[in-house]
Amino acid sequence: MSFSRIRLSSVTFLFSEDMPIQTDIVGKWNFVSSENFDEYLKEVGVGYLVRTVATKTKPTLEFAVKGDEWTMNSNSTFKNYTITWKLGNAKDEKTADGRDVSSVFNIEGDKLVQVETGKGGGKDSRIERYIENGKLVIVCTSNGVKCTRVYEKA
Repeated sequence: MSFSRIRLSSVTFLFSEDMPIQTDIVGKWNFVSSENFDEYLKEVGVGYLVRTVATKTKPTLEFAVKGDEWTMNSNSTFKNYTITWKLGNAKDEKTADGRDVSSVFNIEGDKLVQVETGKGGGKDSRIERYIENGKLVIVCTSNGVKCTRVYEKA
């Protein structure tokens, strides 16, 4: 981790230039781009009509961290969706695209990683969220099918 010093009058501030994901991700993010989203949704079992609408949607994401509780809100013309979790704890949820999964969130290095285990024969998925060049990058993978979605700070 690298640090910078700023000296103002007789006070010196020391701060990290490499902020952890739990600090960097907090706030609102606007959709910028998506690559291979339809193929990913198809792989995890999302039907044609929902995929068609979802791939045309440009959601706004908002992340908050209070103590050990995390929240992500996704707002769009298609659907508003909120999930709250604690790192390392399994949580049953119905995804924004309608799948039933058990999700576990953890931090791996500089990434917020969500592992979805499909229920009732549903497919498993891994979702990595990280900050790169000031943008939120989300990489979703299921059975080798990979999708990348990019957001910028609102």
